[in-house]
Amino acid sequence: MSEAKAKPIDAWFNEAKFGMFLHWGIYALLGRGEQVLFREHLVPSEYFKLADQFTAPKFDAHEWAAIARDAGMNYMVLTSKHHDGFCLFESEVSDFTSTATAARRDFIAEYVEGCRQAGLRVGIYYSLADWHWPVYFEGPEGHEDEFAEFIDYTHAQVRELCTNYGPIDFLWFDGQWPYSAAQWRAVELDDIIRSLQPQVLINDRLHGEKLTRLHPPDEYADRIEGYVDSSERRISATGTGRPWEVCEVMHRRWWGYSAGDRHWKSVPELMTIMAQAAGAGANFLLNVGPKGDGSFPEPAQQGLAALGEWTRQNGEAFYGSQGASHLFEFLTTGCMTQKGNTLYLWVLRWHGETLHFCGLKNDIHCARILGHDDIEVSVRREGENIYLDGLPQEPPNELCTVIALELDGKPEGLEWTKHPLWGDNAKIYADWART
Repeated sequence: MSEAKAKPIDAWFNEAKFGMFLHWGIYALLGRGEQVLFREHLVPSEYFKLADQFTAPKFDAHEWAAIARDAGMNYMVLTSKHHDGFCLFESEVSDFTSTATAARRDFIAEYVEGCRQAGLRVGIYYSLADWHWPVYFEGPEGHEDEFAEFIDYTHAQVRELCTNYGPIDFLWFDGQWPYSAAQWRAVELDDIIRSLQPQVLINDRLHGEKLTRLHPPDEYADRIEGYVDSSERRISATGTGRPWEVCEVMHRRWWGYSAGDRHWKSVPELMTIMAQAAGAGANFLLNVGPKGDGSFPEPAQQGLAALGEWTRQNGEAFYGSQGASHLFEFLTTGCMTQKGNTLYLWVLRWHGETLHFCGLKNDIHCARILGHDDIEVSVRREGENIYLDGLPQEPPNELCTVIALELDGKPEGLEWTKHPLWGDNAKIYADWART
């Protein structure tokens, strides 16, 4: 575990491990994704009239939170404002909000209450980009005063979110492109946030995403404590040493509700992504795009319920774990996590009555299958090769069976596993090739 994860400000994040991302706004009424205004070049003045139809009669924050809780999730992140500029909260600097239009409801207030009553950590997404402001597209050159007003507006709304809803656990920024952290006055904004919410976690996009380096970072971009990195639809760590999460959609493309997208990821697909994220040491933030009326699509509910059944049986290997897939080669079978002296094998590809792997340095005291104490697993070691015998022919859990190995110390790989391609281990691999 990195030093950052041991600090109180972000200790909850690694324990939580699994969260729900929610992209929801007036775009859900059209059912063509969260970026339909821009992608289809709709007439903005006509699109903005959707706010007069957005009443969300089926929105129930407590139901949303219950679905997340039952899926094994421990935090939620909801879009308070996406790129189209419509706000799900009351704002003194805008009337393009859910409180000033047809709904007459502060959805963020209801959402925060729902999270807290369910015991979930509260995350709020805020898009810096705002298509409701033409100057966002024009930029500051030749429009200095108006652009400065836009930045002031952004800061004012973030201040409102940090002031009006009690303690917030996670602020998730997006849409920083194409402007620099200096143009967003990100350091100033960060200071405002820290003065109002000193314990909040902030994602990497406020100061410049480390993974892509969209623009030069400011002095905050490489800080550790209180910041979280994100990896969108890919499992790729930034190398900053910060906690990080993998964000993924449940269907093919869009984050907001897309009625025409009939390719929903199967539960095994979602399970594989979750396992790979956990094995790499990341949280898993799984997105749902609720419908315009505030209800969840049925395929999303079914998928979340199935994951919940798995987490209830196998949470020991997940919550509060560290990634271990880097320790030695296990790719033909699945992924690995670790906790203390226990190594967890997430078996995504079941090989029958014997499971073989190699590269673990530790002695194994015993092996057990989570949720199946009646199955006795024996351990056999032949040099670097380890065999787990006595397994059933078919996987005890079709989604992913987890085998816990109790070791004589913290899990370690053999020396050669630290250089998996030949390089420094050329002779080792040459000798192996001769066997």
